[in-house]
Amino acid sequence: MLDWCLEYGIKTLTLYTFSTENFDRPAEEVNAVLKLVEEEARKLGRDKRLHTQKVRVKALGRTDLLPESLQDALKKLEDETSQYSGHCLNIAIAYTGRAEIVDATKKIVDDVYQGHLKPQDIDEGIFHKYLYTAHLPNPNPDLVIRTSGEERLSGFLLWQAAYSELVFVDVYWPEFRRIDFLRAIRLYQRRYRRFGR
Repeated sequence: MLDWCLEYGIKTLTLYTFSTENFDRPAEEVNAVLKLVEEEARKLGRDKRLHTQKVRVKALGRTDLLPESLQDALKKLEDETSQYSGHCLNIAIAYTGRAEIVDATKKIVDDVYQGHLKPQDIDEGIFHKYLYTAHLPNPNPDLVIRTSGEERLSGFLLWQAAYSELVFVDVYWPEFRRIDFLRAIRLYQRRYRRFGR
């Protein structure tokens, strides 16, 4: 997926890896999935594409809920790529959009309480600065591709995806192919985006 985005000049890719609700699954399944994510994160850290293409990696979510070894692997990836600005690969892990909005609200309340922010100054632009995606110049995805045939966002980027184009693909993630990706891009290109106007 990263290769395709680099090839087609897509600057930001956000992968919904593991939701906070996924922690409610059987412990054996959760541990297996998180171990796989850790292995892939360590592999990604050795991937030359990150450095040649200047890909910044960022973990989005309540990462403090993750096993310490996975937190370390993600932190290492973030640190090693923090100065890059060519592309951005976001890994949404221990994430849901509702939790993100709650966490942003808590930070805003704290800043108001500390006297760093006035309530009357809070608008959508200010709110954006408190979201997990604050590091992005444009945090609002143009296109959201949902695999598995499900036709819902499942808590993915709820604030940011308000005007995103949605494409639902009847393929599970491991089988998602370049042809599926290109079909989603073509569907997106045919749409007229009005942004509520």
